[in-house]
Amino acid sequence: MITSRRPEPGAADSIRTDHRDLDELLGRFLRAASESSLTGAIEAIATFDDALRFHTRIEESFFPEQPGKLVASPGETEADVLFRELRLEHVQIRELSGMIRRVLGESADLAGARSLAASLANRWNAHTAREEREWLTERG
Repeated sequence: MITSRRPEPGAADSIRTDHRDLDELLGRFLRAASESSLTGAIEAIATFDDALRFHTRIEESFFPEQPGKLVASPGETEADVLFRELRLEHVQIRELSGMIRRVLGESADLAGARSLAASLANRWNAHTAREEREWLTERG
C-alpha cells in the first residue's frame, strides 16, 4: 500500500462516497441504455461524464506533480508507478465516457453506446477497487 500522498481520512471517505455516487450515476446510464431510452441514456451519460471529470480532478489534486507524464521512466518509486498508472486509468475512463457521450449526442447511436458501456463499467469498477485497495485504505 502507498501511504505517500494519501488523503486525510475524511477526504478519503469523501472520495469513496464519490465512487459510490458515480456507481449510481453509471448505473442510471446502463439502465437507460438497456431499456433503449435514448433521451434517458443521453442525460445519464452527460451527468456521469461531468461528475467523473470533476471527481478525477479532485483525486489528482492529491497525486504528486507529474505534468504530462503517463509513460514509465527509469528510477520510478512504487508511489510514482501507482500515481502514474492511476492517472492513465483516469484518462482511459474519461475517454470511454466521452466517446459514449459523443456517440449518443452526435449520432443517437444507442447500440454503439451499449457496445462501449461494458468496457466503461469494467474499467470503472477495476479502477475504483484499485484506488480503494492501494491508495485510500489505511493499514496499520
